Amino acid sequence: MHNILVINAGSSSIKYQLIDCVTGQRRTSGLVERIGEANGRVQHEVPGEAFVWETPIADHSAAFRQMVHGFAKAGTPLAELDVAAVGHRVVQGGSEFHGPTLITDEVAEQILALGELAPLHNPANYSAIVAARETFPDVPHVAVFDTAFHQTMPEAAYSYAIDKNAAEKYGVRRYGFHGISHQVVSQRAAALLDRPVSELKQIILHLGNGASACAIDGGRSVDTSMGMTPLAGLVMGTRSGDIDPGALLHLMRAGLDVDAVDRLLNKESGLLGLAGSNDMRDIRAGVAAGDEAAMLAFEVTIRRLKHYIGAYLALLGGADTIVFTAGVGENHVPLRAAACAGLEWFGIEIDAERNAAPSSAARVISSDSSRVTVLVVPTDEEAEIARQTLEVVAG
Repeated sequence: MHNILVINAGSSSIKYQLIDCVTGQRRTSGLVERIGEANGRVQHEVPGEAFVWETPIADHSAAFRQMVHGFAKAGTPLAELDVAAVGHRVVQGGSEFHGPTLITDEVAEQILALGELAPLHNPANYSAIVAARETFPDVPHVAVFDTAFHQTMPEAAYSYAIDKNAAEKYGVRRYGFHGISHQVVSQRAAALLDRPVSELKQIILHLGNGASACAIDGGRSVDTSMGMTPLAGLVMGTRSGDIDPGALLHLMRAGLDVDAVDRLLNKESGLLGLAGSNDMRDIRAGVAAGDEAAMLAFEVTIRRLKHYIGAYLALLGGADTIVFTAGVGENHVPLRAAACAGLEWFGIEIDAERNAAPSSAARVISSDSSRVTVLVVPTDEEAEIARQTLEVVAG
């Protein structure tokens, strides 16, 4: 039994994949969305065929029933697929969880309690866990945490300079996110270079609608741009990234309440706030057309990227690799070129032809003379969740 069902749940959606851990093959993938709405939508895909339908989906339990129906509809009932375990992506593991963890009732309740630190994510993760355990009561369930990879950060990296008693009482510290992606991408970059990950100093740039940078020394996270929440750090699709905390106090004194500030920073900022779209493809088209708002959004994004690249070069004492990953990092040629432009003094040189060459494979895009190897490495969080899940259930 080597099939792992991977679940990535949000408040109104569940993404899922069935992965054969021996071959790495995706046997099935799907999406249940608009949970809680009368016009719920399900898309269930098998190689060469897709099944799509709409139906009311009241909650996560109903969503799982629709997922099971999708497998049956495709002629591959889950009961016949030898599912060894269910792996759940959980965003916030706090300080409690340092690696993949077998889910018990107690663990599930801890995940829900950590919703205070990730109110947009953990409650949804918990709801999906409850529903999945009801649907699949006879197989083990494993939580794989986005924060776990960053538990190796030293205290000086995760501590904020506030009163230590307040920090401990309220759990205020840097946790970091995208850890599943940073971990698998750093390992795949090392494999591409045919070098042990334990020998490498790496800067990973996970750039999508959510974005983060990570400094990795010998396969261990030593710093990352996201903080107590996924709001800090780089410019994102709708999230501001770094901002002076005093600006938030100013906004609240000016009359915005906590919910309004939360909405502003998480849903109305970033590329959307600067240029009216959270899609980097629209920003790229706007830059090409000379749109001033798009040009500003792109420049702010690049400056923030360079800020973290420079900081992590200093922190690591140089780097062996800089790796671009996720949707924007893997596909935006001008962004990669702009992020590395002017860094030749640090031994970072992009090869323009390699950078522009169309490819979906992991590849080197730096010049032969570059002291730092710059790569594009596709992320695969689902495969890493499946791997870690199998590791737990196999003992």
